[in-house]
Amino acid sequence: MNSLAEFEALRAEASECTACDLWQRRTNVVFGEGDPTSPLVLVGEGPGDQEDKTGRPFVGRAGKLLDEAIAAAGLQREQVYICNTVKCRACDWSTGKPVNRAPTEVETLACRRWLLPQLSFIAPKVILCVGAPSAKNLIKPGFKITQERGKLFPCEFANCALAALHPSYILRQQRPGNDGGFSLLVEDIKRGWDVAVRLRAEGR
Repeated sequence: MNSLAEFEALRAEASECTACDLWQRRTNVVFGEGDPTSPLVLVGEGPGDQEDKTGRPFVGRAGKLLDEAIAAAGLQREQVYICNTVKCRACDWSTGKPVNRAPTEVETLACRRWLLPQLSFIAPKVILCVGAPSAKNLIKPGFKITQERGKLFPCEFANCALAALHPSYILRQQRPGNDGGFSLLVEDIKRGWDVAVRLRAEGR
């Protein structure tokens, strides 16, 4: 895959995916958005309610916080590419009302048919995993987010990868006088971008 037309064809194909049961209740496949030539890709776990409704990644409360962190790192959302490891919303419908849940291993593996060619096309210098589930998927299974966030790791899908706290976690931790880890998220985005730009300038 080496043309934007092929990339859009992949998006179109993904929009009709029925590889796992998540397709049955989705509104939209959330493929990803941003600059597909960016040296930095942010990869979260999966879409929530607002993302499912709009077809865009990170547009709910957590998305707004992520946008603030990207801006605080001196960047614009359009300068990076943002996607998730799973493209459809994972929900527990047992009570009749949808409640977000973590994707299962089966769902995550099924969605690799979209994630891996997506990353292959973009060929990022750095992947920033947003949250522990993404880091466990793309860096290593036993990743410990509180101990290992911000550190650079070798990565099969980029020159290197690092992980940051998820905005949803930060929102839950925030208190008066405590940013909940927001400054760490800004720091990790900035580090990811700086390393990615340097690697691109070096032709690596």
